[in-house]
Amino acid sequence: MATQAKRRRVAGPAGSDDDPAPVASFLSWCQRVGLELSPKVAVSRQGTVAGYGMVARESVQPGELLFAVPRAALLSQHTCSISGVLERERGALQSQSGWVPLLLALLHEMQAPASPWSPYFALWPELGRLQHPMFWPEEERRRLLQGTGVPEAVEKDLVNIRSEYYSIVLPFMDAHPDLFSPRVRSLELYRQLVALVMAYSFQEPLEEEEDEKEPNSPLMVPAADILNHLANHNANLEYSPTCLRMVAIQPIPKGHEIFNTYGQMANWQLIHMYGFAEPYPDNTNDTADIQMVTVREAALQGTKVEAERLLLYERWDFLCKLEMVGEEGAFVIGREEVLTEEELATTLKVLCMPAEEFREFKDQNGWEDDKSEEDSLTITDIPKLKASWRQLLRDSVLLTLQTYATDLKTEQDLLSNKEAYAALSWREQQALQVRYGQKMILHRLLELTR
Repeated sequence: MATQAKRRRVAGPAGSDDDPAPVASFLSWCQRVGLELSPKVAVSRQGTVAGYGMVARESVQPGELLFAVPRAALLSQHTCSISGVLERERGALQSQSGWVPLLLALLHEMQAPASPWSPYFALWPELGRLQHPMFWPEEERRRLLQGTGVPEAVEKDLVNIRSEYYSIVLPFMDAHPDLFSPRVRSLELYRQLVALVMAYSFQEPLEEEEDEKEPNSPLMVPAADILNHLANHNANLEYSPTCLRMVAIQPIPKGHEIFNTYGQMANWQLIHMYGFAEPYPDNTNDTADIQMVTVREAALQGTKVEAERLLLYERWDFLCKLEMVGEEGAFVIGREEVLTEEELATTLKVLCMPAEEFREFKDQNGWEDDKSEEDSLTITDIPKLKASWRQLLRDSVLLTLQTYATDLKTEQDLLSNKEAYAALSWREQQALQVRYGQKMILHRLLELTR
């Protein structure tokens, strides 16, 4: 998925250009459940960046409907064949992820001989070959992704998955042996399904007036989950009361792949949740994180006596009270904007202001009569910041760069040498794209804070 789509021409019967048995079975199932595919598209392995995808058989214009999925064809905790028991026992299925009911639905349906979704499952990727970093050996994951934030996120996932499985999922399956065969009672299978749901499920957005409600439960959307991702996507999923519609939003020439978007995802999020990264510079949503505690560490480097260190910790505690920082939080820097502008600007201000000014600021509980233009922290305004702010930000970037195992020049040399890059394993290539994109953002900050 990390390379551009191969622009091959599409040939063959309507709906599929290679028409292997799984695709033919899936297309027949689509007809039975009322899932309407445009004659202009084909489900195929040919001409796609990864696995099954969807390719334009004819030129498609913006606004054209590519396919429509009736809500009855969606697979969720509400539409599966054990929806009744899942609803009756939903109180016992509460979890941090909120995914347990859907995962139990999948565990049941995938082993049920007469499951109505069997043709849909046939197009799933092979569960044992998922490329998420959670399935990489720990040594490889840490070696390739050190500094990116991915190893830490994966470790949390693995702990939560194990806890969820043994405390909620396995007891539920043990209580309903008639619904779950012994072959699906496996932590490894559960981990694989979590990765599948992470990568392939959809979550219907809440309406504006529903913002206070709990998020909608995840669901599987046949056909929509076949589409691969690009930041510069050419199709978008629309929700309506009766169906979900995939609509073209850009012209799609004949033979080109149809791409959905998985959201505004940085490369570290893509590899963590989906198992791939976009090649630099294609991912316009890429970001780099500066851990909040790294800024504190950089500020501590400038203290000389104990009184200064104590005052700095007082400032930090006040920022925590204002909910601007936290021990596990991060300042998020994009290519064109600081996504956590208020938090980073306030942190730099409080950590850099003179002691008397801090006392007054603290007495006012962080309120000011008017906000100075100097507080703006857009990317283009960074060179205009006070010298003390720029220095603290620069020191924080330098500390962040030290967390990587390699420097920017090493990455650039690999990317510029086609033979050396081609000799890398697929995982090494994906990890390189993640590291390089982050380092380019951080090095731009170094230039802006000179």
